[in-house]
Amino acid sequence: MNTLTMPVAPWWKHRWPWLLMAGPATIMVATGYAAWLAVQTPDAVVVGDYYKQGKAINQDLRRDRVAAQMGLSVTLGYDAASGLLTGRINRADIGPLMLSLSHATLPEKDLKLIVVPAADGSFSARLPMLERSRWVVLVEGQKRDWRLAGAWVWPKQREVALLPD
Repeated sequence: MNTLTMPVAPWWKHRWPWLLMAGPATIMVATGYAAWLAVQTPDAVVVGDYYKQGKAINQDLRRDRVAAQMGLSVTLGYDAASGLLTGRINRADIGPLMLSLSHATLPEKDLKLIVVPAADGSFSARLPMLERSRWVVLVEGQKRDWRLAGAWVWPKQREVALLPD
């Protein structure tokens, strides 16, 4: 049989065009999925008004210095079995404390509490189960004139000590 007279199959019946198109088609599907994820999932870490927050840092540093002048320190611990957050401040004459536990990436998991230390400086509060995460801990006076802040990787760290910088 002569090759010139041999019938040629249409292109879609050969496997090579399909194999060559599979790579770009896969990339197009992956790009579409990544674009959908980018639109559907807001980035909670980016702050809208970064300039205003930058100016607020100076006020926070002033409050850190006040805590250092007062000689304040706080220790916190969490018992998952009882769901109890316990702590101690080294001065009992401070009054009620505003305690904030901020999740590293999910603002909807943030916790804000007001605790009243006992005469020996100890306090406790019931909490839902803490997620295994890095938490930013902030303890402030009721008038927000001082603050102690730090990071707590729970449950890797059973306790965290907040000291003035």
